[in-house]
Amino acid sequence: MNRTPITTLHHTLLEEVRLLFQREGVSALSLEQIIQRLNVSPATFHGMFEDKDDLVTQVVVHDLERQRNEHAALFASTENPVERILLLLQHGIHEIQQTPSANFAEVQQEYPAAWNLMMDHLVTYSYPQIHGLLNDGILRKQFRGDINIELVTKIILEQINLILNTDIFPPSRYSLAEVFRSIYLYYIRGICTEEGMHLAASHFARL
Repeated sequence: MNRTPITTLHHTLLEEVRLLFQREGVSALSLEQIIQRLNVSPATFHGMFEDKDDLVTQVVVHDLERQRNEHAALFASTENPVERILLLLQHGIHEIQQTPSANFAEVQQEYPAAWNLMMDHLVTYSYPQIHGLLNDGILRKQFRGDINIELVTKIILEQINLILNTDIFPPSRYSLAEVFRSIYLYYIRGICTEEGMHLAASHFARL
């Protein structure tokens, strides 16, 4: 993977490619077409990206950092764990709505290095994040005290694989955003205490 330090131009190109992948898919354009869309010289491009594999990997790293920054901004708006989890779910729904369904399968099948980064992100970032929110929610009596935090965290994360399984939820039949909502939002409500349910209801009322 290219280890060149991120410059302003480099960061700008990563964001432009992220948006390009979001609109047209990861595999729709060749590397030459991407360079043309970016309106940069091949020499400039290849000074930052070795090949398309490296480009996709760097875009994934860039996108995961963007998501972490957006999560921090969301958490700044509330301190209660129930609403923080719901905000994360809303953010996830929005992300899925903005992403072509085929992108996940394309990355998994064609760009294993990038896919492995995404999976590692779940283990090193998403798992501790959700685990911590559940634990905090129990301490604040917003989540039920009888839940198995490690198991519930694992279930929440494993449900991502279920959501992304196009054999189970083919995009031609199911809205990915609605699948996400049906699996996650109702599950979270089911592990809330009465106080947590009140917080959740107040959150839903503002949507």
